[in-house]
Amino acid sequence: MITQGQRHEAVAAPELIEHARGNAFLGDTGYDSVTIRDAVKRRKMKSVIHSHPQRKKPYRLNKKLYRSRYKVECFFHSLKRFRAVATRYEKTARNYLAVVSLACLTLWLS
Repeated sequence: MITQGQRHEAVAAPELIEHARGNAFLGDTGYDSVTIRDAVKRRKMKSVIHSHPQRKKPYRLNKKLYRSRYKVECFFHSLKRFRAVATRYEKTARNYLAVVSLACLTLWLS
């Protein structure tokens, strides 16, 4: 699912969580909302999301699981080295998905 370029991907998170499989949902501070945490809980998954600094009572965090986010962050860092992916030049979602697919293929082959 591709969201608008100026929107945060967290707006699409509840819909994407409905298709998720696994035991845990790993997310950064941007995903710390009651809506997302409830959607994760309904899927019987463990919510591993760092609490927002302004939250009065922070949630507990499984630091061992949270460290696995590093691999995901490294992948997105590598993906954004491709200028067309990072700046999102393509106007249509179909073309942008094709550019992302080509960038992923290039990373996989290297």
